[in-house]
Amino acid sequence: MNEPNRYVQIIAAIFHSHFKSGAGEVAFERNDIERVAKKLGIKLPKNLGDVLYSFRFRIPLPDSVRATAPKGKQWIIRQAGKSHYRFVAVGLANIAPDKKLTETKIPDSTPGVIAMYALDDEQALLAKLRYNRLIDIFTGVTCYSLQNHLRTTAPGIGQVETDEIYIGVDRRGAHYVFPVQGKGGRDKLGIVQIEQDLALCADKFPSLICRPIAAQFMGENLIALFAFEESENGIAVSLEKHYRLVPPAEVTSADLDTYRSRLPDS
Repeated sequence: MNEPNRYVQIIAAIFHSHFKSGAGEVAFERNDIERVAKKLGIKLPKNLGDVLYSFRFRIPLPDSVRATAPKGKQWIIRQAGKSHYRFVAVGLANIAPDKKLTETKIPDSTPGVIAMYALDDEQALLAKLRYNRLIDIFTGVTCYSLQNHLRTTAPGIGQVETDEIYIGVDRRGAHYVFPVQGKGGRDKLGIVQIEQDLALCADKFPSLICRPIAAQFMGENLIALFAFEESENGIAVSLEKHYRLVPPAEVTSADLDTYRSRLPDS
């Protein structure tokens, strides 16, 4: 039995053992993985946490789970303290780039030796963001990388991890914190990660202006960037831009004329 099938059976059984018709939340615990695996006669994965991580950040929930979501909503899995979790029905679960948006060419400043030795899509993406100052360009704020792969805890959630933290200063002197989530082409951007970043900022950087950002490869050198804000209906995308990294000679006079004619936030 391959991993996806085993994980699907386990998470579906956990959900349906707790779900009541019409519910918007379904609580469960980590030890439910062992309980349902034993009941179904499934050999436990070596890493129990990977079952939950997969459905929170990598793959869709099973069809039988998604079919029960209230109209217009989708299920996500939130952490609710140590070893405690909840399926929660939300309006926005996953974020995907809008392929109809225009692109902006940026002269590629990534050192060749970095491009040669990046170990995976995520590392390559974070490096390109850093060396091309894409967070500065996207936010309009002067930014500095503070730490990557920050793993810590947040009240009411438990352990959280952010791919990179930037600190920024704007022209007024105001200070910002930009938690950045980066994804390769096949991984999905989930709203759960943005919620965790907001909780992390509120706990660790309470005096800074928090602006969560997500980045995703759309192609080898095409990067989508998203900014988020909290609204009455939950977390929403406030800005999306697509940047294509090109050799400097490929940024033409016509491109620059086009960029000059754009509205400031378009």
